[in-house]
Amino acid sequence: MAADLITRIPQRAARWSAEHPWRAILTWLVLVVAATSLAFLVPTHEAEPADYRIGQSGRAEAMAERAGLDAPDTELVLLSGDRAAVPGAAREVARRMADVEGVGGVSPPVWNDDRTAMLVSVALTEGADDVAPLTEVTDAVAAEHPGLTVRQTGGLSLDEAINDRVADDLASAEVISLPVTLVLMLLAFGALIAAGLPVLLAMGSVAATMGISAAVSHVVPAEPTVGSMIVLIGMAVGVDYSLFYLKREREERARGRSTLDAVEIAAQTSGHSILVSGFAVAAAMSGLFLVDFVTFTSLAVGAIIVVAVAVVGSITVLPALLVRLGRWVDRPRVPLLWRLNRRIGAGGISRRILAPVVRRPGLALAGSVAAATALAVPALGMTMHAANLETLPTGIPAVQTMRDVADAFPGEGTTVTVLAEGTGSAAALRDLASDATGDGAFTAVPEGLATSEDGGTSSLTLALPWPDSDDRTVEAITDLRESTAPAALDGLEWAVGGDAASNLDFDQHLSDWMPAVIGFVLLLTLVMMGVAFRSVPLALVSTALNLVSVGVAFGVLTLVFQHGWLEGALGFTSPGFVIDWIPLFVLVVLVGLSMDYHVFVTGRIRELVGRGLPTRLAVERGIRDSASVVTSAAAVMVSVFAIFATLSMLEMKMMGVALSVAILLDATIIRLVMLPAALVLLGDRVWWPRRPVHPTGEVVDAGTDREPELTPVA
Repeated sequence: MAADLITRIPQRAARWSAEHPWRAILTWLVLVVAATSLAFLVPTHEAEPADYRIGQSGRAEAMAERAGLDAPDTELVLLSGDRAAVPGAAREVARRMADVEGVGGVSPPVWNDDRTAMLVSVALTEGADDVAPLTEVTDAVAAEHPGLTVRQTGGLSLDEAINDRVADDLASAEVISLPVTLVLMLLAFGALIAAGLPVLLAMGSVAATMGISAAVSHVVPAEPTVGSMIVLIGMAVGVDYSLFYLKREREERARGRSTLDAVEIAAQTSGHSILVSGFAVAAAMSGLFLVDFVTFTSLAVGAIIVVAVAVVGSITVLPALLVRLGRWVDRPRVPLLWRLNRRIGAGGISRRILAPVVRRPGLALAGSVAAATALAVPALGMTMHAANLETLPTGIPAVQTMRDVADAFPGEGTTVTVLAEGTGSAAALRDLASDATGDGAFTAVPEGLATSEDGGTSSLTLALPWPDSDDRTVEAITDLRESTAPAALDGLEWAVGGDAASNLDFDQHLSDWMPAVIGFVLLLTLVMMGVAFRSVPLALVSTALNLVSVGVAFGVLTLVFQHGWLEGALGFTSPGFVIDWIPLFVLVVLVGLSMDYHVFVTGRIRELVGRGLPTRLAVERGIRDSASVVTSAAAVMVSVFAIFATLSMLEMKMMGVALSVAILLDATIIRLVMLPAALVLLGDRVWWPRRPVHPTGEVVDAGTDREPELTPVA
């Protein structure tokens, strides 16, 4: 029943659009304009700091907020150079900063232990978030003391600098990816209109989703990076879906079909694949809901919306456009590309790869599995950690300054904060400080103990001499939570928080949920493939291939970014770990996007089997005939993701490298070698429990070389 519904929906949508093309086109335009206008009419509700609280560190932050002990935003000014001149310049910085609006207090300048640097700490009032006036003071003092180095950093300065860099990176990626995608579409079609349609429809889907997401953000708060993810996913699936439909429509017209018949056949075949693929992408992204964290929930909602919009556009407005354009869709032709496109035909390269695979499927499968396993094995040693100063580009001045501050003033580096509620909390925290600093892991911070106005809650800040990604930091925090704090704070409500503890909690949360997400995504795609193609073995093969793709992606992540392969070529310094949220995001995106062309390929094979071809010949012919579409679809994804690998932010590099390499291997080794080898070895058993039969009942003689004809179903 569900499979029949999936088949009927694109057919009926295409038939209505073909019969009422102008109505379909105008309806789509109105919907896109209306949805896009929401982005301007409805302000986006972004996630607030409280939405990111997790685990024990989240409880500590909530306790501090209730007691009024949450630390104000602080900016730091680091001065170094001539020791005789530094104190005077530092006092001048402190004096001028105290007069700036939004400054709640300025600490006296302090030397570091070896008196090579002096630090001025500026506390801001609640709600103050503009660092520009403070930066002006820092720059003015630096200009007045050319012999000194005067630099500013802090939470707000870092956030502003990082946001600017991310915005510049993404703008650069979008500017480059659009012409690259157009060029690839020109190579695929050889005609300007055909090349432009997928890009325009994808852009419309992205624009509409931006507006819808602004409205939805008032129900599910938006992560600041969700817009970039919508562009990334929306352009990939939007272009691919239109590509599948257009290619099949052109193929049927080339066989002598009328435009109307060609569109209807494309709806029966490619339309069905688009709908199944859309459900598969949405299913994969929905796995992020299991993590129950605002970042992943926001990304999942954005991805599901943009995929849904792209699917609707591909099965409604695209058929209408094709009917109205007719053969004009192949105009104007780019002479050289058009001739090249026609001369290459279908499956030139794939034919040469498939021939030995089909002849010796067992050997081909064993060899490809061995190669994929070699790439995936390093993932077993993957270490994950939250992004920190080590992962930020040193080219950002505020980042390098913060690193120097942490080196010169350990108390401003890695810290943890212990919150305790109840009578005697301050005295208990003093005892805790004595115990914690006695073993040498923690050091006391000046004025590190604070008590709320009502005396009911106290907080203690302790410093660690190592970065928060160091195993010793993890061990120290774990020991503090499991041993020292329970003994010293018995009878009190307490929690250990701070940035280092928060990162530890987030890493643990992801580690706990990663197996469940992997299992959920694979199980859901297994069920969907089984229902859509009515074949249990095919669903199992598809799930196994997805698992191979994920393993390869994780292995590449580990080799390149944890072990430092290609550091020089990619322009980064390995932090010795993989940023914690990247593997989970790569998992769901990769499974979702790779299902695009996997559904298209398996759908083509199933169609040929339903027309009477034996499985072996259907596999060879189906993969050969769909090779150009798969190549074009994969080329778009690989090119876009490869652009991300050139950006300066390490998260973007990790995402770009993992997805581009994994999709490249997925579209070649996995879909051209593993898939056909597995299907040939299984033979007709792959269609259990029922061999597919086309609705027309027409059967093709397996001994002929004639391409099976497909008749539009009324």
